[in-house]
Amino acid sequence: MNFEEIKSRWSWTAIRNCPGRFVWRGNDKYISPEEIIGAEIELSEFQTEKAKDTVIAGRITGGGLISYRKKDGTYLHTLNTIDGFERKLTQLGIRF
Repeated sequence: MNFEEIKSRWSWTAIRNCPGRFVWRGNDKYISPEEIIGAEIELSEFQTEKAKDTVIAGRITGGGLISYRKKDGTYLHTLNTIDGFERKLTQLGIRF
């Protein structure tokens, strides 16, 4: 899947003052990153001092998905354009 396919398939809202980044607005907080972008996309997990939750990132054509897995098993997903993806990973101190 690519950025446009994922953006049109799921409900996303632009993150205010954060160009190129969108937050997932689905009802199921337990939906996994794999369910959003597909099993064929490689995902990597990161622990960073700049995020209290586990960060899961996957690069897709046109951008990437950054998800935060909370201790209770729920997720917060963000869909990002190429620029938004790179900018957020840099802010998190993640080289991907």
